[in-house]
Amino acid sequence: MKERKSLYLVFAICTLIFLPSCGDGGTLSLGLTDASTADYKAVYVTISQVKVQMPEGYWKVVGTPNKTYNLLDLVNGVREEIGITGLDAGEYTEMLLLIGDTSDGGINILSKQHPYANYVIDLNDADHELKIPSGFQTGVEIFQAFTIGEYQITNLTLDFNASESVVVGGNSGTWLLKPRIKVLNNREYSIVSGTVDDGAGSLLPGVLVSVQRSDTSASDPTDQELTEASTVTDENGQFKLFINPGTYTLVVYGASYNPGVGCSLSLTKGQVTEAQDFVLNAASTGSVSGDVSIADAEVDQHATICFRQAVDCDGDGAGETAIEVRFVNVINGGSYSVTLPVGSYELVASSYAKTTRSFVVNVVANADTSAPVDLL
Repeated sequence: MKERKSLYLVFAICTLIFLPSCGDGGTLSLGLTDASTADYKAVYVTISQVKVQMPEGYWKVVGTPNKTYNLLDLVNGVREEIGITGLDAGEYTEMLLLIGDTSDGGINILSKQHPYANYVIDLNDADHELKIPSGFQTGVEIFQAFTIGEYQITNLTLDFNASESVVVGGNSGTWLLKPRIKVLNNREYSIVSGTVDDGAGSLLPGVLVSVQRSDTSASDPTDQELTEASTVTDENGQFKLFINPGTYTLVVYGASYNPGVGCSLSLTKGQVTEAQDFVLNAASTGSVSGDVSIADAEVDQHATICFRQAVDCDGDGAGETAIEVRFVNVINGGSYSVTLPVGSYELVASSYAKTTRSFVVNVVANADTSAPVDLL
């Protein structure tokens, strides 16, 4: 799968030489990748079209893939080409991505034809259709400035965050797709790669690796810890992350293991940081669960529930650095249940136009801790 996509990308770039001239313009090449999740076996999204807003105000189509993608295939450096076009030289500020309502008729990971245009396959092989809220039915607006240089190729990658985009269904059984997309400029991003093993010689596949940053000055707890990018380790326990320059905390988390943490990772433009290798220690686990209620909620409103821990990056026992271990999006009236290593966590729950709640939960081995979430 990855080899085919790499060859396709090489072919697509080579064909740029033969694109028709656009005056004194250049070329925009758009790709698709995913900030991944370990909560599902597959997340399928159908992308019908991508547009760019021209300086004159109208929208120009730059890609018509009309294809159903498994976002979880697009990790660890895999990039699927979705559009190549010529544009006038200059500054651009906005793109529009249209989500399709009809699948491409292909086959999914269970060797079955796509039952829906947009859906997830959970860890028990059940499929759940993802409904598109009305706010996204006319397209997903992506506000990201970029420059087209004369006779130059601008390569941008749309990072479609599967984990943040899926909202778990409530009592109605309705699951939602609320797309969260970032844009990476291929010339500017940094690369981080490494391996994860269990300390006994076994490399660990399917482990979530995320790059996070803290902003302790933020007044809302929701904004104090942000995940900038994530992926999952491949079958050989290897991972690769593409990220904008900055200083981050690297967090590695797998079911039944205590998280691994790499502190104060400083990345510069174009930097390649290899051998970020982690050994995870096995841990006893328990669960946290509860119902979610949002007062006076809008239609299809959901809550984001995050679980954070304090870790000791400086080795002084203070445990002053916070990391996000798990999160889940839950529709109003629904419920959640997550499994976590034994320990103390800060639960942070937030929703649109509601007051963020934050409280401590303690996870006990082989037991369930009740933590209902009510947002006002």
